[in-house]
Amino acid sequence: MSAPLPESITVVKRYVESQRAQTLEQLHELLRIPSISAQPEHSQHVWLAAEWLRQALERAGLHNSKLVEGEGHPLVTAEWLQAPGKPTVLFYGHYDVQPPDPLEEWLSPPFEPTQRGDNLYARGVADDKGLMLIWVKALEALAAQGDLPVNVRVLCEGEEESDGQHLKQWLQAHATDIPADAVIICDTEMFAPEWPSITVGLRGILYLELLLEGAKTDLHSGSYGGVAPNPLQAASEIITALKGSDGHIRVPGFYDSVEEVTKSQRDHWAALPFDENRFLEEDLGVTATSGEAEFGILERIWARPTLEIHGIAGGYTGEGAKTVIPARATVKLSCRLVPYQDPAKIEQLLRQAIDAAMPAGIRSTLKVLGASPASVVDAEHPFVKLASETLSSHFENPATAIRCGGSIPVVGEFTERLGTPCLLLGFGLPDDNLHAPNEKLYMPNFWRGIVAVADLLLRMGK
Repeated sequence: MSAPLPESITVVKRYVESQRAQTLEQLHELLRIPSISAQPEHSQHVWLAAEWLRQALERAGLHNSKLVEGEGHPLVTAEWLQAPGKPTVLFYGHYDVQPPDPLEEWLSPPFEPTQRGDNLYARGVADDKGLMLIWVKALEALAAQGDLPVNVRVLCEGEEESDGQHLKQWLQAHATDIPADAVIICDTEMFAPEWPSITVGLRGILYLELLLEGAKTDLHSGSYGGVAPNPLQAASEIITALKGSDGHIRVPGFYDSVEEVTKSQRDHWAALPFDENRFLEEDLGVTATSGEAEFGILERIWARPTLEIHGIAGGYTGEGAKTVIPARATVKLSCRLVPYQDPAKIEQLLRQAIDAAMPAGIRSTLKVLGASPASVVDAEHPFVKLASETLSSHFENPATAIRCGGSIPVVGEFTERLGTPCLLLGFGLPDDNLHAPNEKLYMPNFWRGIVAVADLLLRMGK
């Protein structure tokens, strides 16, 4: 730690320590709610988690907490606007979680929080219930000492894991009702243990489903093989036309808007504690990476666009042999997009490339299942620099600005509709197994994260 903490944050730290047992029990309580937004049978649990969060915001001293109903799961809103002349901070989080499958790979039940060493295991503990509770408890700790140092708004959703449209539609109509000077989101990770990180760049996404149809029904490959169009063969040809074995995307115009990474950015990333061999062996479990070999691994993940195939369905995959030419096949694919790539433009380029590669006799339908642009925050913005200074005082190493290969669509919505910087403060770790069995959160980061966020709000109030 670079310097002794000021008395104001030391008082907050003592409060957090005094409430540790109660806070941990509350976290366990929230994690026991299977709020799986993608599965209709869990709708009541999603609502239960929303109400739990609303009450937690009330306990944290916020006003006007409520559930905002609409098409889909409710939004949770609250506010505290009693600091005239001070900045207004909007906090965002999501209380829904991914399905826990495959259940047999969990070492402990996914909705029964289990501590093993310094890690707490449960579905949603790192994505995003545990990280969301960091800023909720930071607000509670500050409110326990008196008035909050800044004005606060809260906007949380229950459809982040299911691509729901409620939040997007609500922002289209109500963004002007929630003006803010900064948005704080804790749904990201640190680069490595004791390396606090502020994510200043997120890739966007375009998710597509391609349906290919040939004959009117499945056909016998002896009677019709050699003449009947095969949708699975068509899928293979189209995929190969879109992306080569060298990792380069073959879609004409796909790279036209891609911004080159500067030398200073490459130098900064090269100084991070990244072990390529460990990444291959422990993170991936492979002997080599794929993709554009002329770019480093971090640059490929953070600053290069991708095209990935997620699933191919069709034909016969059961036991034994069945000589059938399938009547239809489905391909699910997505592109991760970088700044200045327009999802609508990329969609059009993909449609043209798919049509050009389409074998004769095959009919196709291409559906867009989700789209959002990439987003970048100015690393020199005063609030970003203040966040960096704050995090640096709570961990062993100075805070660093990183990018993330994933997408948080709401960041683009906030940037576009509020025009304010989004501070993505990471307290998770790269090995937290998000969306996978045995999801976990390193609890020392949880406790220090509460104090660090409270410290940042105190500094913003000054």
